Amino acid sequence: MSAPLDLSDSAVTPEAVLAGVGSEAIRGRSLGQIAWNRLKRDRVAIGGAVVIGVLVLIAISALLLDRVFGVIDPTKFNEDLIDGSTLIPTGTFGGMSWDHPLGIEPLNGRDILTRIYAGSWISLLIAFCATLLSVAIGTTMGVVAGYFGGWVDTLISRAMDVFLAFPILVFAIALAGVMPDSAFGLSGDSLRIVLLIFIIGFFNWPYIGRIVRGQTLSLREREFVDAARSLGARGPYILFRELLPNLMAPILVYASLMIPTNILFEAALSFLGVGIRPPTPTWGGMLSDAVRYYTLPHFMLWPGLAIFITVLAFNLFGDGLRDALDPRSR
Repeated sequence: MSAPLDLSDSAVTPEAVLAGVGSEAIRGRSLGQIAWNRLKRDRVAIGGAVVIGVLVLIAISALLLDRVFGVIDPTKFNEDLIDGSTLIPTGTFGGMSWDHPLGIEPLNGRDILTRIYAGSWISLLIAFCATLLSVAIGTTMGVVAGYFGGWVDTLISRAMDVFLAFPILVFAIALAGVMPDSAFGLSGDSLRIVLLIFIIGFFNWPYIGRIVRGQTLSLREREFVDAARSLGARGPYILFRELLPNLMAPILVYASLMIPTNILFEAALSFLGVGIRPPTPTWGGMLSDAVRYYTLPHFMLWPGLAIFITVLAFNLFGDGLRDALDPRSR
């Protein structure tokens, strides 16, 4: 027969076990705090986030100095630094000097550093806005299709298939060719930026739409959705108050990985001559101009390096964010 339990004051009690333990050590943490603790331990992802922050500050300052205050002039010609017989920069390493640290362009002598700096805000603005448009449309369509099912799901899913099969590059080239110089109250660079945002964002929403639809199909069978229905909650309330908060993790991860893709797509359109029209600088447009001067590698190196660093930073941060929000995917 076992000995009886000792319930006297000398027995070990939960209060005695927790004696000396501060309130901070047992404070509960939200899912966001847990994800942040995982993310900040990933030095590679934090490094990517720091680079992204620096790039955003550079883009904002370039927009202010170029278009608002007019302090810098990326279209300024320096013909006196160009050899009249060969049309290439004088001096060594493509005309690099204290006044032009990255050198100058052939034929016209425009400063490469100034043009990369001035073109940063266009590339990042188009990528960010196109991603927001894709995420907004894709999330809405995916949640509605996954939750309601039936003919609604069939209709939206077939629309996704049509958009995924649509030749976006061919459409962009055709639309840019027939678009007039002014439309919808816009003209010049403003019209081209809006056009690129529409093309890139509107035709890429099915990618995130499919991911959101698949997650919604799983979440709509969970207990918290049944509990909301039993309390009389209607469809819109369940969609935006119950399902959408639980979809934020995959949405944020996929959005962070869509931005570098959109940067590359904008650079490709500018490279093909259907993006922002010259002389307005863009990274893709500078690469397109550099193809004619393949004997001057610096002309192609610097804009290509700017695109490489930007895309790499977003990819590293996106991978770290995915691991922090969903550690089981590692």
